[in-house]
Amino acid sequence: MATTDRQATTLALAHALSAAERGLAVIPLSRSKLPALRSPHRNDPTPTPCHGECGRFGHGVYDASTDPRRIRALFAAAPWATGYGIACGLHPHHLIGVDLDTKAGTDSSAALRELALRHLFTIPDTVVILTPSGGRHLWLTGPPDAVVPNSASRLAPGIDIRGAGGYLVGPGSRTDHGVYGTVPGTAHLPPAPCPSALLRLLLPPPPRGIRGRRGSAGGPGRGAGLGRGLGQRHSHGQDQGHAHGHGLIHFVLTAHEGQRNTRLFWAACRAYENGLGPDLANALIDAAIHTGLTEREARSTVASAARMSGRRG
Repeated sequence: MATTDRQATTLALAHALSAAERGLAVIPLSRSKLPALRSPHRNDPTPTPCHGECGRFGHGVYDASTDPRRIRALFAAAPWATGYGIACGLHPHHLIGVDLDTKAGTDSSAALRELALRHLFTIPDTVVILTPSGGRHLWLTGPPDAVVPNSASRLAPGIDIRGAGGYLVGPGSRTDHGVYGTVPGTAHLPPAPCPSALLRLLLPPPPRGIRGRRGSAGGPGRGAGLGRGLGQRHSHGQDQGHAHGHGLIHFVLTAHEGQRNTRLFWAACRAYENGLGPDLANALIDAAIHTGLTEREARSTVASAARMSGRRG
């Protein structure tokens, strides 16, 4: 490995450890901005869903940690890493990344200003990362009861959102196109809370026709029991947990093909981390089955989340 690459790896590790001290879970990235460690299951003849419960590295954002020993181990396993990714949606910051792109001639900054004027919100002072292409990443925090999905140009052309299950390239990372850096005057700032009006735009619309969609006439559909486990949580002291639980169920219900298992695992981890796992497990399984997963797959994924939630540092 060239000296410059070794230096880049050393610097990336130092930046990653610094981010972890701020409560940001990190993973090593390659120069292509992809996770530096490949899946240990890539050559399995019949791969089964795994989000790290096998104990090996190579599960992308599910490897993310704030534990310095684990971070050093991740970088030791990927000596070619020249950057690091910051996992979004995790405790304590519940980070949301607003990616203002400059490609295809779009003026994403102007599009964001127009959205702010139209929906009456102001982007607060917060951490801003400058990308090698001239784009910007705004770091915002979300409430623990909101699950913001990833999206590309859904909000407006050139505005991508990094939310649950996604990651942001951290400042100090070196890529094929250059180095990511913090915009002067923002490095000392904490990520600011996402304005409520903007948060409403980032959340997916409520699903329609869930109840009875797959049932016979006059009978319950697959989604009829999706509130199971939450029906008794109506006291004032449990309102927040009740809202969080429905937010997680909704996150699973709105998964598209290719996202279903990942979303279920992420939602189940958040449920167990917030003490809702036992109450919410069956409702999450029902929601996953509604999207097309088999009951066996759904139960296996939730069980994996239950095991992993206590180990994530």
